[in-house]
Amino acid sequence: MVLEWLLTAFIAWGIHKRGLRLRDLIRGSWQRWTSVLRDLGLAVLFLMVANVILGMVAYSLKAKPGMGARNLIPHSPSETVVYLLLTVTAGICEEIIFRGYLQRQFSALTRSPAAGLILQAAVFGIAHGYQGPKFMFIIAVFGSMFGLLVAWRRSLRPAMAAHFLQDAVIGLLTAHFLK
Repeated sequence: MVLEWLLTAFIAWGIHKRGLRLRDLIRGSWQRWTSVLRDLGLAVLFLMVANVILGMVAYSLKAKPGMGARNLIPHSPSETVVYLLLTVTAGICEEIIFRGYLQRQFSALTRSPAAGLILQAAVFGIAHGYQGPKFMFIIAVFGSMFGLLVAWRRSLRPAMAAHFLQDAVIGLLTAHFLK
């Protein structure tokens, strides 16, 4: 968690030196409560579609979660609090790092939004190497879907919400059913 917040702070510092703010990277706004509901609705709809696609990819790869992912599942109330902090961190920081910053940088470097999207997704998958090669690929596919959502909405907000919800719900449900 600390590393992700430090990297996000480094990105914020770097873009600040160019006259931008983190808000400019996140884009979008919640002027009214209906804007919040719209982004949350998009996040839930995105997750429903994404999980069908990811389930098919996982099934075709015969992927089973490794110990790296299982070790993150909370087993006590205090671990649940830390786990939820971890999921908030992932939702905010990973979207800023991968879709907000890297996707834009790779797009600018390659002069291709499609290449930027694919490159950030590959780096996103590699960053989750602790989950094993099959899940790295699945997570890269997920990263590309997040990248498409961000490109479509021109905002990180729905992706941040979806990322947090995915990690939190899956982890908490897994913890519940492992009891």
